[in-house]
Amino acid sequence: MKDFIIPDRDFGTPAAKSKTMVTLTIDGFDITVPEGTSIMRAAAEIGISVPKLCATDSVDAFGSCRLCLVEIEGRNGTPASCTTPVAPGLKVHTQTGKLKQLRRGVMELYISDHPLDCLTCSANGDCELQDMAGAVGLRDVRYDAVDTHFKARDAGGSVNAHYIPKDESNPYFTYDPAKCIVCSRCVRACEEVQGTFALTIEGRGFDSRVSFGAKADNALASDCVSCGACVQACPTATLQEKSIIEIGTPERSVVTTCAYCGVGCSFKAEMRGDELVRMVPYKHGKANRGHSCVKGRFAYGYAAHKDRILNPMIRDVITDPWREVSWPEAMEFAAQKMRGIQAQHGRHSIGVITSSRCTNEETYLVQKLTRAVFGNNNTDTCARVCHSPTGYGLGQTFGTSAGTQDFDSVEQTDVVIVIGANPTDGHPVFASRLKKRLRQGARLIVIDPRRIDLVDGPHVKAAHHLPLRPGTNVAVVTALAHVIVTEGLFDESFIRERCDWDEFQDYAEFAADPRHSPEATELLTQVPAADLRAAARLFAKGGNGAIYYGLGVTEHSQGSTTVIAIANLAMLTGNVGRPGVGVNPLRGQNNVQGSCDMGSFPHELPGYRHVKNDDARAVFESLWGVTIDNEPGLRIPNMLDAAVEGTFRGLYCQGEDILQSDPDTKHVAAGLAAMDCVIVHDLFLNETANYAHVFLPGSSFLEKDGTFTNAERRINRVRKVMAPKNGYGDWEVTQMLANAMLKESGGGNWTYTHPSQIMDEIAATTPSFAGVSYERLEELGSVQWPCNAAHPLGTPLMHVEGFVRGKGKFIRTEYVATDERTGPRFPLLLTTGRILSQYNVGAQTRRTANVVWHDQDVLEIHPHDAEVRGVKDGDWVRLASRAGDTSLRAKLTDRVSPGVVYTTFHHPDTQANVITTDYSDWATNCPEYKVTAVQVAPSNGPTGWQEDYNAQAEMARRILPAAE
Repeated sequence: MKDFIIPDRDFGTPAAKSKTMVTLTIDGFDITVPEGTSIMRAAAEIGISVPKLCATDSVDAFGSCRLCLVEIEGRNGTPASCTTPVAPGLKVHTQTGKLKQLRRGVMELYISDHPLDCLTCSANGDCELQDMAGAVGLRDVRYDAVDTHFKARDAGGSVNAHYIPKDESNPYFTYDPAKCIVCSRCVRACEEVQGTFALTIEGRGFDSRVSFGAKADNALASDCVSCGACVQACPTATLQEKSIIEIGTPERSVVTTCAYCGVGCSFKAEMRGDELVRMVPYKHGKANRGHSCVKGRFAYGYAAHKDRILNPMIRDVITDPWREVSWPEAMEFAAQKMRGIQAQHGRHSIGVITSSRCTNEETYLVQKLTRAVFGNNNTDTCARVCHSPTGYGLGQTFGTSAGTQDFDSVEQTDVVIVIGANPTDGHPVFASRLKKRLRQGARLIVIDPRRIDLVDGPHVKAAHHLPLRPGTNVAVVTALAHVIVTEGLFDESFIRERCDWDEFQDYAEFAADPRHSPEATELLTQVPAADLRAAARLFAKGGNGAIYYGLGVTEHSQGSTTVIAIANLAMLTGNVGRPGVGVNPLRGQNNVQGSCDMGSFPHELPGYRHVKNDDARAVFESLWGVTIDNEPGLRIPNMLDAAVEGTFRGLYCQGEDILQSDPDTKHVAAGLAAMDCVIVHDLFLNETANYAHVFLPGSSFLEKDGTFTNAERRINRVRKVMAPKNGYGDWEVTQMLANAMLKESGGGNWTYTHPSQIMDEIAATTPSFAGVSYERLEELGSVQWPCNAAHPLGTPLMHVEGFVRGKGKFIRTEYVATDERTGPRFPLLLTTGRILSQYNVGAQTRRTANVVWHDQDVLEIHPHDAEVRGVKDGDWVRLASRAGDTSLRAKLTDRVSPGVVYTTFHHPDTQANVITTDYSDWATNCPEYKVTAVQVAPSNGPTGWQEDYNAQAEMARRILPAAE
């Protein structure tokens, strides 16, 4: 197993960004570095290590430990090298007799108030205090401290007032004040990197200690979001992962990519043998720059959970219990079933669903399976269920189906619009970078029916919050454009140069219509006209303007129209094609972008080429040796409809749980129940598996090689950390199924031996991936597509010289109200979203300690709406729509407006999507999750439907005991 590691040295202080260079001499060596670089960092860059404790290159210099002292010729004293910037001609000495004596004296003071239990300490071998004691040559401690922080009782047996017991309340790490050296690294990491400000230094002088806020708070009760930045920054065992305490220190590392959200964070998987000890954010990761969130940092335990299925299982009917079989038997059973269906019901009677959690290579093979083996285009993906309007809307206006920027771009933005997204919960690492920029002075406009954390936090506040009525996105964004057009705030030079002027004239006439004014739309959108006008002026005149959006934009009947309206707004203000601007979709799952790129849609081949195009099909036909159907296949809703009608009878579903994640749960269940063969390929017996006939155990991201493509089009390597517990990678399972099907029909066979070969095929057939290979990714770390002959190093910023389509296209965005309406029976509007600690359908995070923070879905309801209905905080309530009903507990809050309720969809006990309807986006069929008319009433517990569902699920998950 090859370990991939770029030297991860800590340079002590962050890199300077100045282009002015300065030359100085350190210990006789000349070094040239950017102006503003610290002497400590300059020394580190030529291989000279200056001892340090309070300094680390993830936070700004602090200068408190006094260990990094140096001498500078011509200057008095011994300044701290971490806080002293370089200057031309300086002659610095880092090793002199005087410095050695001073450093040993400083270390003696630290050690005199520190427990000397190094042999049994969990940080033994991974402790900077221990390392620095050796680095300065400390051999004896002359001081016998009377007062200490690490003894519970003093020499006379009395209780020591300075001693604070260990805090083990957080499920993932401990805080042991007895070992704290008050270097403030954890406090600064919480402030500068994460932006939560959960930690502080309490007391003064000898009484100083790190505190989680109020004196009564422990780590779990505090504002801490368990991102791990403090643990990573701590130089001792004060803040320590519990996994290190239980397993021991790691011995090797493998760099891989997180399998949670679309940020695509890089991690070092630190191992002892084949046991994962901890996940540490990788400082060279270009998406996360060394930061992480609670999910990626700590919530990996699901990969070894007892619920995981490791052997294939089959059954003839879904009322039977499962029986374990060998891989060959499972493949033969599945192939016979699927071929039998096709023989009886025709070539188009079966299909596949690809996964946004699997790698690009695995997803590519699944869509290849349906086109080259099944002989149809019946392939769909959850990416369409969340972000297909992005592909359509940006494709129409800009000419390409993805975001325009890299995440680094946020550091140069001046005004940010966040619309239909909740970054602190859904994309927390990006949110930390955004909050840092806001603290530096950037302005924020939030367009959301709910008051998300960014609106009014203790350290970040939005300049404007436009709390629109769910379903009125198009009206609000067009009203912003109305203000910009009618007040002459648009960027005429950009539009004339980069866009079609005649189309702009037509759009400007449309946007300027008085019916689109903030005053005319206020009654509809519930956004005060004055606030909307102020927000429009700020965005148009505030400098670099960036728009970030999420599922609150796309998951509407007018999702594609809203994306087009956002693109119009960016072009209108000239905010495309340079750092700090752009249109940036925040993808929900780790490989939503990649699953789209790989041709998971029924009408598109890899690279977004329509199946009706003869030249596009010819590329794959010549390579695969098959004829590809030129007619688009079925989307998931069409598959389910056809199943109920009896014409669609077989499904291979890899890595998705459509029964929990797709809308109108009862209809999904009816469609699955009508099929003759459902093959579920996953880690766990998920909700969809209740209706499956074949279960193929999957492999976790820790057990596979491949690539993910994140929200910024960045292709990151996923590296195998341990052997697959089920025996095979997911790509191998798909290949086995394809070969079993081909054997049945007497055809050829697939012969891939490594995912790199699949990527080579992707590169050979997909223009935007033409320059991508595992060798290129090893060399560069990651690349952003398009990566080809014209862009061999990838493309961080899109549309720099011109739009991909040539001229940017302005398109009219007429508001059309959804067919889902409130009324006397269903007077409230339900919108849904995610929470920080949980992920998507919760299959992974519910099987970790993250349930400490969110063990059930709750319904947020405004106190006024609750009072009218006699509902108190924590009460059971029945949530009902035209589609179905469920029960959950109420949470009274003014984060939602009167008339709006909100819940998450992470727990199958709730099955929130039994409420959502089958309305969808006009262009892409993306479901309208965000607007459902509902009623809320007091309840005394789960509904009859929930009880029946849970009983059916329990029956469906029975597994026969293994034969003796």
